[in-house]
Amino acid sequence: MTWYIRLWKFVTLAHGAGGKETEELVRNLIVQKVPPELWKVGEDGAGLDALDDSALIPLGGGRYLAVTVDSYTVKPIFFPGGDLGKLAASGTINDLLMAGARPVAALDAIVVEEGFPVEDLNKIVESYVGTLAENRVALIGGDFKTMPKGQLDGIVIASMGIGFTEHPIVDRNIRPGDKIIVSGYLGDHGAAILAAQQAVGVDLGVESDVKPLTDLMLPLLDRYASYIHGAGDPTRGGLAMLVNDWAEKTGTVIVIDEARVPVRPQVKEYAEMLGVDPLSLASEGAAVLAVAPEKAEEIVEFMRSLGYEQASIIGEVYEAKDPRHRGRVLLRSVTGGVRILEPPSGEIVPRIC
Repeated sequence: MTWYIRLWKFVTLAHGAGGKETEELVRNLIVQKVPPELWKVGEDGAGLDALDDSALIPLGGGRYLAVTVDSYTVKPIFFPGGDLGKLAASGTINDLLMAGARPVAALDAIVVEEGFPVEDLNKIVESYVGTLAENRVALIGGDFKTMPKGQLDGIVIASMGIGFTEHPIVDRNIRPGDKIIVSGYLGDHGAAILAAQQAVGVDLGVESDVKPLTDLMLPLLDRYASYIHGAGDPTRGGLAMLVNDWAEKTGTVIVIDEARVPVRPQVKEYAEMLGVDPLSLASEGAAVLAVAPEKAEEIVEFMRSLGYEQASIIGEVYEAKDPRHRGRVLLRSVTGGVRILEPPSGEIVPRIC
């Protein structure tokens, strides 16, 4: 009897939340069915072997095609700071940027429930196309489907992105000594969606941070590409899931200094009131980088000069001297203690992105 039948008879919301259950499902239900020789294209490519934000296909001459795909389903579809269209376009662009690629094109597939308001559909499409256009990303194709009423909750957008790079970023290249940098406040998107989903309205005074990161990443890549060893946007599962993925892929130990992680006080208080770790909340307009230590301070100053005033060094990568400690993330708390920062599990915030 295979593991997924033994552990679960049915798919749960936790399987789509971006935490441990999602990772286990992808690795064991999908990746294991693909022959290893088909996990990537070309010896220097990256695909299912890397499980990064984008796959990389070598084109020769040191150039790579970066490809990403994601499906977006958020509730509510219009939320403080954005909507489903902006979310889908931003997520697609950011996933390419985190692979070190310059985004050039996108394709979409939109599935809508029968009876969905055309006015709302128009707003979402305008937002999606407008966000791509503002970032000089072409929309080169797509698909549209309608489902019978009651067989889909509103609307789902699948978005594929294409970009090119000569300096690909693959997270398995993260190494001991690297500094962990964040571009700004974390958890704003997760908190804004969580508050919007509550039966009793909560005004946090916080909007989603959803936006493309082209204004940050393209200048960084032009100047510091060879010093950036890992990059990710902490969406589902937040910072906690991202750094746990990095530690597992590289067999290292990552130590995060909680006092240095920029989280708005109201986001932290609201999350803790609901029993949610704020470091597990999603961000849709933040970047997390693993960079060479000799350039870390300089990179932070450069990010601040670009308008990312909360950019900070929040941690460091260490060699796991004891094999039992490989893949572990430690959190140095504000009180001075140290605890293991586990990857999030369960239904963190359903229908978030």
